[in-house]
Amino acid sequence: MIFSFTATPEFDFLTYFARYIGTTVDNDLLIIPKHLGQGYIRKLSFSTEFKITMHHYVLNEDLIIRRNTSGLGNDLITIFFYSNEQELGIAYNNDAQVQFTERDESAIQVTSNDLSSSIRFPKGHTIHYAVIAIMPSYLKSLLAIKNLNTTLETITTPGNNFLFFENMTAETKLLVKNLSAVDLTDKLSLFYMHIKVQELLYLLFQKLSMRDNAPHQNINNVDAARLLHIRNEIISDLSTPPVLPELAQIAAMSETKLKQLFKQAFGDTIYNYFQRARMEEAAFLLKQGKHSVAEVGYELGFSNLSHFSRLFEKHYGLTPKRFSSQL
Repeated sequence: MIFSFTATPEFDFLTYFARYIGTTVDNDLLIIPKHLGQGYIRKLSFSTEFKITMHHYVLNEDLIIRRNTSGLGNDLITIFFYSNEQELGIAYNNDAQVQFTERDESAIQVTSNDLSSSIRFPKGHTIHYAVIAIMPSYLKSLLAIKNLNTTLETITTPGNNFLFFENMTAETKLLVKNLSAVDLTDKLSLFYMHIKVQELLYLLFQKLSMRDNAPHQNINNVDAARLLHIRNEIISDLSTPPVLPELAQIAAMSETKLKQLFKQAFGDTIYNYFQRARMEEAAFLLKQGKHSVAEVGYELGFSNLSHFSRLFEKHYGLTPKRFSSQL
């Protein structure tokens, strides 16, 4: 099942998706027809400039949602919170999809509406997915920060092209999941949801506000696709550190451009991103309880287990042995 749309300010996802699957919307609520699965999609409008759409369902077939560029520039900020319990795929410019899984929770995406994207939701998996649409000027007034760093300035200034990813913390993941459990028949439910959605924005923009104050480079669909491909290359083999000249050749970019755009989009250098993914994979393997500390270290390319232990403790505050024993 493929649903394709163009991201314009007047486009209402709920209405058009309901037509696509042959159902109706009642009070901004779409119930998934039984022959397609179970669950719902709900929209809440806090103002004409600030809305959230929440997806909570299990489908009987894969769903691909394709967002096409509007060609109108950045008149809307879209923030995706992917809080799914299984893997999903994200792609730009119709390239191969890059997997985001529980092992790597880089599942918050902030983008201008002039980038095309494709998201695949696999059948049979529980989907918790929220999309906030907010106008740049409204977000700027909401943040109420006098001296914005370049990341926040870029996001809140109309006309910029951008794509930023952030890790989804356990706190954010739980908040997204709990939004679907709110009783919206309560008289104060909209007021409550308004507060909780702003809390989501706070958790995200608190992290974005801590990014380096480096000059921003506009990004296009081709750049976005290449960056996601490079990210996939980096984490495809966590036993081998990335080699910048090789990655630059794959991306068809200069080394300087690749380093700048990668850090801009993902908030860290290529090597630091690799090391963090490496430690997340180590924690994942240790949590399974099927591997010894030595086996995990060697599998991730560490010939010196003392170095592995020090690096893991730097990331998690515990040595791998203590981390494993507390599970």
